[in-house]
Amino acid sequence: MTKKITITALIVGAIGIAVLWAAGVPFPIYPPPGILLLTAGALFIGLTRFRWAPLVGAGLGLFVVVGFFASASGVDNLTGVHGTSIAIGTVIQVLGVATAFVAGIVATGQSYRRVAAR
Repeated sequence: MTKKITITALIVGAIGIAVLWAAGVPFPIYPPPGILLLTAGALFIGLTRFRWAPLVGAGLGLFVVVGFFASASGVDNLTGVHGTSIAIGTVIQVLGVATAFVAGIVATGQSYRRVAAR
């Protein structure tokens, strides 16, 4: 169950980045790299059977959360300084990737506990 939550949360994070992009936030390349990374991570987790695969989702979630706080405009985007649509996209993105971080760690732990119980 937490593996599916990790996948869904990564997709939600990618949707948040898409909202930011549609709202006019400039990105260095087209399409925004975060959309590609989070979508690729969700596909990897969903299509492989590696026990550690959800940890990739946790790593991607942590990467984006750290990037959010390291960004000069991250908190301003969240508080609505740059507009409501940017604030909404930021909330969607941060909730998605923070959830992916937590769910990915839990899902990885659960997959290893199942193997140890056998």
